Amino acid sequence: MTATSTPPPARSPLGLWLLTLCQGLFMTNNVAFIAINGLVGFSLAPFGWMATLPVMGYVVGGALSTGLVARSQAAWGRRVSFQIGLAVAFGSALLCAYAVISANFWLLCVATLMAGYYNANAALYRFAAAELAGPAGRDKAVSWVLAGGLIGAVIGPNLSVLARDALAAPFAAVYLVLAGVAVLSAALMQFIQFPKPPAQSAAGGGRTVRELLRQPTFVVAAACGALAYGVMNLLMAATPLAMQQCGHSFGQAAFVLQWHVVGMFAPGFFTGHLIARFGSLRVMAVGLALNAVCVAIALSGDSVAQFTVALAVLGVGWNFLFTGATTLALTTYRPEEKDRAQGFLNFCVFATLAVSAFSSGALVTSQGWWWLNAGSLLPLAIIGGALVVLMRQAPRAAPGVAG
Repeated sequence: MTATSTPPPARSPLGLWLLTLCQGLFMTNNVAFIAINGLVGFSLAPFGWMATLPVMGYVVGGALSTGLVARSQAAWGRRVSFQIGLAVAFGSALLCAYAVISANFWLLCVATLMAGYYNANAALYRFAAAELAGPAGRDKAVSWVLAGGLIGAVIGPNLSVLARDALAAPFAAVYLVLAGVAVLSAALMQFIQFPKPPAQSAAGGGRTVRELLRQPTFVVAAACGALAYGVMNLLMAATPLAMQQCGHSFGQAAFVLQWHVVGMFAPGFFTGHLIARFGSLRVMAVGLALNAVCVAIALSGDSVAQFTVALAVLGVGWNFLFTGATTLALTTYRPEEKDRAQGFLNFCVFATLAVSAFSSGALVTSQGWWWLNAGSLLPLAIIGGALVVLMRQAPRAAPGVAG
């Protein structure tokens, strides 16, 4: 292909492929963190209810970092900002390993809090995918990059099992491998050419977040995306502890998490097509129904099979809800408003994740798996109400989003 026929960077399929791989490596980090942080926390924490504080630190760090990440994206662009996030991922993983080796619970919490910056940074990969694909293909691009999480579904749990006892301190080697994963992702990121941000973005043009919140569609996209992630994290973060309480092995818990993450990201190969055909709201409604099915299965018993099916269905439900909410949000802001809009959307996600991460450990260790699932019905009811309201207003508030 000659230079004159080469597609511009903003529409490069290579960039989309590389970003998909980076998403997969990011999810490798996340799945490994979920698989081991609660168990490591439980072994080091002064009290059992503190077990998921390292998980909470990861998402609280993400919430606290959203504003800083948004400013770095506006100032230096996608690639530089993403590379900074990967540098933080490398350093925080090494610090986590040292915390485990030295049996320092509070240092582990600080290290996962630092790692939250990477979490907040990589959460923007899905929006960057839309820019790489352009307006015509953004729905499918968001879905496709999220599907890259399948890499994490395969590597994350197996990495946790294989490296668990590689060093004298259990799980310390897992964190060291995650530092290497960050280096690999940084190398891939260097070859992605992101579109230049609009000049107005750096100058602070466009509407404020308060003005964006006057749109019902933006409010529903933010609320549904955050609550969908919160419910998913509430159940996922508690799963290793719940299965341990039920007498299941760590290998069985890793197997369940693997199928959960497959459920989260395998639909990414076709969710974009479903959204293009039926609209974001209808796909989100199906995701809500799947979340309800997950709760019903989880309430029915605590065998490995029930954990596996419930968490797999939960993953698919999350994919439909979160991908739909992301593509819905893309219709509500202009290019020059993207940094503040995306920063606010991610803040909502991470703030909800922080609450759910703490609640999961406190509830599962004090009330048990059954009550944890029953409690998740409240945010699911809120999502359902928000979808009903917007579906009724769709022709006026968000043309075309209902399909």
